[in-house]
Amino acid sequence: MEQFVSFAPMLVIVVVMYFLMIRPQQKKIKQEKEFNNALKVGDKVITKSGIHGRLAELTEDTVVIETMAGKLKFERSAISDELSKKVSAKA
Repeated sequence: MEQFVSFAPMLVIVVVMYFLMIRPQQKKIKQEKEFNNALKVGDKVITKSGIHGRLAELTEDTVVIETMAGKLKFERSAISDELSKKVSAKA
């Protein structure tokens, strides 16, 4: 019984770390994957570097964004889901 009592605080710390750090990060990664899978041609998006445009082409790993300056090719992971959702909500 004494061994369990001395081990309990360490177990509590691990559980708290899981719920405060690991679980929210996993949830965010899942939301980003869902957002990337839901993209379609014509969506207004913003990249993480701040470039605004519309999706012109989609492939499995890359996207082509049509901007005022022309077409630019990016990795899918470069599209910001948070900023793009704000743009979509305004339209």
